[in-house]
Amino acid sequence: MQVWTDLEQVPAGFGPSVVTIGNFDGMHRGHQAVLGRIVSLARADGVRAVAVTFDPHPAAVHRPETAPELITSLADRLDLMAEIGLDGVLVFTYTLDFAAQTPQEFVGKCLVDGLGARTVVVGHDVRFGKQNAGTLSTMVELGGEHGFEVVAIEDVGGDDHHRWSSTAVRASLSEGDVAGAAKVLGRAHRLRGTVVHGDARGRELGFPTANLGGIAGMVPADGVYAGWLHRPELADRAPNDPDCVLPAAISVGTNPTFDGVERRVEAYVLDRDDLELYDEQVVLEFTEHLRPTIRFDGMEPLIVQMHDDVARARKILTA
Repeated sequence: MQVWTDLEQVPAGFGPSVVTIGNFDGMHRGHQAVLGRIVSLARADGVRAVAVTFDPHPAAVHRPETAPELITSLADRLDLMAEIGLDGVLVFTYTLDFAAQTPQEFVGKCLVDGLGARTVVVGHDVRFGKQNAGTLSTMVELGGEHGFEVVAIEDVGGDDHHRWSSTAVRASLSEGDVAGAAKVLGRAHRLRGTVVHGDARGRELGFPTANLGGIAGMVPADGVYAGWLHRPELADRAPNDPDCVLPAAISVGTNPTFDGVERRVEAYVLDRDDLELYDEQVVLEFTEHLRPTIRFDGMEPLIVQMHDDVARARKILTA
């Protein structure tokens, strides 16, 4: 899959193509269905499948004080798009200047001249161009002018409790409902980061943890979770090494027993104290919420609870 950050990077004659437009934050099952649709249409027509997306999220530019927290990093979005089979993704740097384009300018420069759009797939509620003036009707009208077909699709999937939307994923994660988020995402929620030095308190308690820094992705609510620690760098070097994916108990919170104030994400790899993970990039996968964060009266009850957390995590992850 090719990735471009400017129209000038798109190879001459890349099209014709089937194109869709969106933020795709979380790359949930609804996004997957739409992108799968454009891949199918493109393959049937013998053309390319392309997504147009934006970084940063438009809301972060127009309404930074109320912009939603991103579920996935751009890198993770692109990885997931590649798995679906897209031929290319055009990632526009979203600025106020970019947002000032009229719907006609955006369609003409990007979709027609840049990508050679033969078909454009959008939702019924699509908005594009300056002040979101472009609508589905606008796109159909421009399709007639430029010679591309417009395919309008309804929102897909979900139920009353778990709509397939980025908003639903954020709501679930903010409540610690990682299982609910997974139903919408079609996979377990993941965070990416680099293992950094902590205060070594976990090691002193008999549970050495990998502390995550530089976190990319939405951190779930404070609590303890069963999950997995993935080591992509090791997987690149030795894909069959059993240490590429390890079962873990993951803690999110401020360590209230020790009057902590800094919110941390740390993972204890079950039954392992021999791993050297500092400065390694890892991915944490959240499988199930075990309990909320609790303040304990001393270390002994905390250690007892940690043993119970590990036992429950092991049971879940080996089921």
